Amino acid sequence: MTHPPQAQAPPQAPAPTRPQLPPQPKQKQPRQTPPPARSTAWSEGVDRLRAAATTEPGRLRAIGALLAALLLAFGAVTTWQTTTRADAADRVLNRSQPLSNDAAAIYRSLADANTAASSGFLAGGQEPAKVRERYRRDIDRAGEKLATAASNAGSDSSSAAAVSRLNTLLPQYTALIERARANNRQGLPLGGAYLRYANDTMQTRMLPAAEKLYKAENARLADDYADAKPYPWPAIALGVLALAALALAQHRNYRRTNRVFNTGLLAATTATAAALLWLLAGHTFARSGLNESYDHGVKSLNVLNDARISSLKARGNENLTLVSRGAETVAVGGATKDKFDVAYQQQMQRLAGANGESGLLGEAAELADDDAGRTPLKAAADNVTEWQDRHSSARASDDSGDYEGALDKVIGADGAEPTGESFDNVDAALDTALAHEQGEFQRAAEDGKSAMAGLPVGVAVLAVLGATAAVLGIGRRLSEYR
Repeated sequence: MTHPPQAQAPPQAPAPTRPQLPPQPKQKQPRQTPPPARSTAWSEGVDRLRAAATTEPGRLRAIGALLAALLLAFGAVTTWQTTTRADAADRVLNRSQPLSNDAAAIYRSLADANTAASSGFLAGGQEPAKVRERYRRDIDRAGEKLATAASNAGSDSSSAAAVSRLNTLLPQYTALIERARANNRQGLPLGGAYLRYANDTMQTRMLPAAEKLYKAENARLADDYADAKPYPWPAIALGVLALAALALAQHRNYRRTNRVFNTGLLAATTATAAALLWLLAGHTFARSGLNESYDHGVKSLNVLNDARISSLKARGNENLTLVSRGAETVAVGGATKDKFDVAYQQQMQRLAGANGESGLLGEAAELADDDAGRTPLKAAADNVTEWQDRHSSARASDDSGDYEGALDKVIGADGAEPTGESFDNVDAALDTALAHEQGEFQRAAEDGKSAMAGLPVGVAVLAVLGATAAVLGIGRRLSEYR
């Protein structure tokens, strides 16, 4: 059976397509112009100043401000630098040199105590009261000066270490001397051994510590001189610059107004010139005084202290030559000689030289600048020569076996001319020379210090007056534009 054919659906018409439009160009958005950035207060101020500087009143204000700043800076720097130098000069006079002198006194007192102890020992069991009193006085003085040094040394300085060592050793030394005396009174030879051990403690431990303290205090004194003497170049440079600026300002004022003088600027120039001249003159005189105090004071004192210490050491070794009686010897040039006599000769060589006119005494004579300083040194040199002659006679007696005769020639007896007398004369002459040179130092250092008196305050006042006058002078010109 056949089916009838099915009707086919009519074909679908294609869907209409939209026409493709050409691509449209992108529209540019209008650029937003940012609002102008607001100037900072600082930049606005700079702009106003720049604008003001193009006018004559603005320039005058800038000139006035610059002059005032220069003058005030000159006053401030001068006050600072002159104050530090005045303080250093005061330390030289009232602190470091007295402390250096105290350190030298400690050294001398210890050396003299050692000499007195050996002299008393040679006198036998009945030690002369005069000698014992001298020993006690030296020990007391050393203790007092050590207490002063301890309070000024500082906790971490080399001076503090030296003072601490001396404070430890001093009681040990005095205990050894007392044992030597006690044995000597009983006629026991052990006394001589104690005395030599005490002397060894003094020579190898105490005097080196005292010398270390002396050098440390001298170094402090040198540092104070170095702080006090240099010229204040920054202050001087500012003063010259301020004067130059004032001169230029007045020249500019003359060219624009045809007026020769501006009262304010002239007053400022006068005040600045006076301050600068005061600074130069005051510091020059101060420097001269300080240089003189060092060259004719400190240098001489150092040499004289060394000379006196050498004489003390020589006397102590001379005494110990008789105490030891050859118990301690050293080899010198292939020969065996008494240790203490060799040390005596070395100290005398250091004191007076080979010819008796050089050495420390000759150096001190060259540094002395007047007869008052040279006369005691001439007396000391003469007595050193006499001392050496008497010592040679004493050694000849001892070497020939005449111990008692040698003892009389060293410590003295009726009708004898002992070496102790010559030593006392040398010591007294050096003490006179030291007192004179100390006075020379004091006078020159006080002159140097007084030359800077009032300088810091005076220059500061003049600088302020100068700055005020400069501002008023510029202000008078500014009033012409109102």
